[in-house]
Amino acid sequence: MHRGTVREIFETLRAGNPAPTTELRHASPFELLVAVMLSAQATDASVNKATATLFPAVNTPRAMLKLGVRGLKRHIRHIGLFNIKARNLLGTCRILMREHAGQVPRERAALERLPGVGRKTANVVLNTAFGEPTIAVDTHIFRVANRTGLAPGRTPLEVEQGLLRTVPAEFRADAHHWLILHGRYVCTARAPHCAACPIVHLCRWPGKKGELKP
Repeated sequence: MHRGTVREIFETLRAGNPAPTTELRHASPFELLVAVMLSAQATDASVNKATATLFPAVNTPRAMLKLGVRGLKRHIRHIGLFNIKARNLLGTCRILMREHAGQVPRERAALERLPGVGRKTANVVLNTAFGEPTIAVDTHIFRVANRTGLAPGRTPLEVEQGLLRTVPAEFRADAHHWLILHGRYVCTARAPHCAACPIVHLCRWPGKKGELKP
C-alpha cells in the first residue's frame, strides 16, 4: 500500500478517535496483565464483569497468591478456560514476586516467560501499560490488515512485522487500538459495515460494499 494511503488511513482513524485505549478496565500494569490474560478466547465485556469483583479484592501479585486458586476461580468461573487461566495467573504471580519484586516487567523476554503470556499479550502490556510502540495482532487486527491491504500476512507475526514497517512512527503507539476497535465495530468478520466505514475509499478489499454516505 502506498505510504500516502497508509498515512491517510491513520489520520482518518485518529480524527475519529484522538485518544484510543483498551476497553479492558484496569488501574495498574498488573491489573492490565491479568485482564489481558483473562481475555484469551473471551470478550472484554466478560473480563470486565469478572474483574469488577476481582480487582477490589486483589490487585497485587501477593494478594492474588493469598487468595489462592479456589478463591480466584470464584471470580473468573464465568470466563472460558478459567481453570487454566487461574493456574497461569498464580504461576505468573509467583514469578513476579520471586524475580521482579512484585512488579510487571517492561521487557518482552521477561513477559513472555510468564505462564500464559505470549507475544500478543506481551505486546498489549508493553503498549498500553508502558507506552511502547508495539502492535499486538489479534483476530480483529489480522483481519483488518489483510482485508484492507494495509499489511497482508499469513500469520499474526507476519502481519505484526508488516504493520511495524508500514505504519508511520507518529501513529505506531496508538495503531493497535485504532485497528482493533475498527475490526471489532466496523470491519467485522461476517458482515462488515462498509457503508459506514470512514476508510472504505482507501480499502483494497474486493468484497467491500458501498461508500461512506455524506
